[in-house]
Amino acid sequence: MPDTMLAARMHHVAEEMRLEQVPRPRPGRGEVTVRVHAVNIVPNLGNILKNWTTWFPEDPLPTLPATFGLDPAGVIDEVGEDVIEWEVGDRVYVNPGRYCLSCEACRDGDLINCSSYAFAGYFGFSPTSVHLLDRYPGGLAEHMLAPAYALVRLPDNLDFNTAARFGYLGTMYSALKKAGAGPGRSILVNGISGTLGVSAALLAPAMGLTTLYGTARNRELLDAVAELVPGRLRTHSLLDGPVDAWIKDQTNGRGVDIYVDALGPGAEHETFREGMRSLRRGGTCVNIGAMMGDLPIDIHRMMDQQLSIVGSAWSTARECQELADMVAAGTLDLSPLEHRVYPLTEVNSAINGIGDRNGGFSNFIVSPIAR
Repeated sequence: MPDTMLAARMHHVAEEMRLEQVPRPRPGRGEVTVRVHAVNIVPNLGNILKNWTTWFPEDPLPTLPATFGLDPAGVIDEVGEDVIEWEVGDRVYVNPGRYCLSCEACRDGDLINCSSYAFAGYFGFSPTSVHLLDRYPGGLAEHMLAPAYALVRLPDNLDFNTAARFGYLGTMYSALKKAGAGPGRSILVNGISGTLGVSAALLAPAMGLTTLYGTARNRELLDAVAELVPGRLRTHSLLDGPVDAWIKDQTNGRGVDIYVDALGPGAEHETFREGMRSLRRGGTCVNIGAMMGDLPIDIHRMMDQQLSIVGSAWSTARECQELADMVAAGTLDLSPLEHRVYPLTEVNSAINGIGDRNGGFSNFIVSPIAR
């Protein structure tokens, strides 16, 4: 294999990425390299590249210039020393979660709460994340380096473009698991037509979800999402009134067991509060949408009603493997995703064009193997 490869790198915050020849990575102990076939361009990537150092200066970016790209899938093309279970030619999704394996949380098996936890090709969660960010660049390159612990084996019936969506799909899956979602539990998802929200409808058959409520603004998109799970999903446009009043009407005043907030950084805080007021006694809210700012909450009501708020940042490689296994078994159908594929040379067009999407159905992919 050649000693260099093509990569898209950002040199300065808010600048477009530059295509450059850089050294091809070689795996160390416990690592592999992956020939990248697809990288999902998530809606929040533009915010990360342009605004992150201003919005969240305590959460570091990798040392610039750096290769970004959060959700890659491809084929292992080199295996490092002491790697077991994985071979050259294996088809994989690479979970971007990176952890140190030596802090207290890691030693307890609580990997996402690692004190140095980082999203490879994205950002870190503490000052000590930088060494992991710099060791493991993202997927917007012809090849990438990955620790073996991050790999997810892909079945033959799962293509790379779809597998590259596992980041946001896994985020919803992990949130639903944390809240104990399953048959008989009622679930409200604010933002169900978005990239995170559509995942709830796609996951419903595989997880046995029987009662879903979903909100968004666009009525046409809401109708399209409802068609994914006929008879299980009831929808409400935010243009048609408060969410909590609608839920109370739908549930005869009881409220829902689980509220998942998938609204993004610019969403109105009142919509979140309406979701909280939609919970039944003992209900759980899981926030995965990254809404920004201080949010006034009726803490006395939370105490009286024994409500819980849980933050859920991502999913583990184990959880993503469960998703792949569901696809293999035929219980998780991801065919409704609409792939828009760009070659690596058009990476900036892909990032800038994501605003023109069909809600969460659009799956923006950069493919280093496309020409």
